Amino acid sequence: MNRRTALQLIAASPLALSPSLAFAAGFPEDAWRKAIVIDGLGGPSDPDFVEGQTRFSARGRVELLRSGTTAFHYTASEPGNLPDAFEKAVAGIAEADQLIADNAELLVKATRAADIAAAKRNGQVALVLGFQDTSAIGTQLDRVALYKNLGVRIIQLTYNRRNLSGDGALERANGGISALGRETIAAIEKASLLLDLSHGGQRTIAEAIAASKRPMTISHTGCRDLHDNPRNVYDAELKAVADKGGVVGIYYMPFLVPSGKPTRDDLIRHFDHAVNVCGEDHVSIGTDGGSTALVIDDKARAEQRKFYEQRSAQGIAAPGEGPDVFNYVADYNSPMRFRMLADDLAARGWKAARIEKLLGANLMRLWGESWGG
Repeated sequence: MNRRTALQLIAASPLALSPSLAFAAGFPEDAWRKAIVIDGLGGPSDPDFVEGQTRFSARGRVELLRSGTTAFHYTASEPGNLPDAFEKAVAGIAEADQLIADNAELLVKATRAADIAAAKRNGQVALVLGFQDTSAIGTQLDRVALYKNLGVRIIQLTYNRRNLSGDGALERANGGISALGRETIAAIEKASLLLDLSHGGQRTIAEAIAASKRPMTISHTGCRDLHDNPRNVYDAELKAVADKGGVVGIYYMPFLVPSGKPTRDDLIRHFDHAVNVCGEDHVSIGTDGGSTALVIDDKARAEQRKFYEQRSAQGIAAPGEGPDVFNYVADYNSPMRFRMLADDLAARGWKAARIEKLLGANLMRLWGESWGG
């Protein structure tokens, strides 16, 4: 979720911030106010976005702050085997920095866990910059240190297709990681950056976990033992991440169910399953979306069709994607999606302490261990 994608997300419904929205007995209000809430892969989006604007609108600022989100893991570089991947990565970082600078009262760039805690205290939202591919590194492993110096803190090994490091989720060969992939993992860990294994093929994920010396993340995925989609991850690899101290994030995406239209019950089923497999200290949220609600109208449908056709032409559209399949959970189509989730989990018997871990405490622990407090 980069700046261009985030800011261009479709406008929020006027009902999304209705003052009459009431939260029934569920997650305690005092616990919600204190909780650090992290979207492990997503981005802040503005419902009143206008092409070319960099400042958030008044409504966008209100929605973002009211959402309760403390931090986003924010994609700063376009994934894929692009011939100019390095240039695009540097430009993406600069674009993210400009977004933060132009909204300095609202956004901060986080390079340590302490920056996220400070954002919470100051009523701001932190962005943690990451890449969803190592194509911008390639064979030049010294670029890892360069990206760290530019503020990147999370690097995903592969996207859906094969790159020089290994096979992505859509590669039928399921060939695992390469020798260069092992060297890339070592370089990421040497730089004290966090390795992300989202979008990896099954062997890529398993072999990368085995090769890693430090905890890692799968920032946005679903449980493949619940729905066999290549963008989801099997229990064996989910548990292996947890066994090494890592954290798995569940997304708000169509890949959770065969229909491509997951409900709140479907999403919570994946959270429950992940906790049962990994333990409550190793599961988080990674929506892979923006912070506003989507309005599904003719414009939205046309944009989704174009988006899908572009991905299909590039060979990166996963099974379950489609011209009329939107990347969201309709029951949580609101800026208050995390508050709504917390209440729903409480109503299903989750204790407040477990909900706090899911909302952000688990990622705060992992991120602090990865980059320092």
